[in-house]
Amino acid sequence: MTVTVSKGLIRRLLALSAIVMLVPQVSAQEPAAVSATSPESEIQQFCTNIADAARDQRYLLQKQELEKLQLDVDQRISVLESRKAEYEDWLARRNDFLVRAEAGLVDIFKTMKADAAAPQLEEMNLEVAAAIIMKLPARQSGLVLSEMEPQKAGMIATIISSASDPNTSKEPS
Repeated sequence: MTVTVSKGLIRRLLALSAIVMLVPQVSAQEPAAVSATSPESEIQQFCTNIADAARDQRYLLQKQELEKLQLDVDQRISVLESRKAEYEDWLARRNDFLVRAEAGLVDIFKTMKADAAAPQLEEMNLEVAAAIIMKLPARQSGLVLSEMEPQKAGMIATIISSASDPNTSKEPS
């Protein structure tokens, strides 16, 4: 019995047998490829798995830092408020002292004669001297100014007149 097989048929049979032999090998390799992961993919998977936990931890650390900063700011505010209270107390005592001292000083100059008061007022700060002269009775103020050097008396009179000027601002700008 002679079987004649064409060349095309033989080629097809060989190709089919090669495919049949390769299919089990390919299917056997696929699970191995899936189970054996590369180090890079393991790292990627690890990073993906811990990303939420790392973000939460970072937020927690930031929150703790902000709370610490807030506590520091609150402490500084407390110190500033206590210093402000001390300063306001000191300022109130100083102003009270100045009012009493000024009243006593005016009383001293009220009892002095004009020729004795004038040289002393000339040596004082011109603004203080002007304030004292303004509080003296008008007759005594005139006598004291007449006993002073004309230049200083003129400067004091200028200060007094500017103090009574309604266009002069009472608040420093």
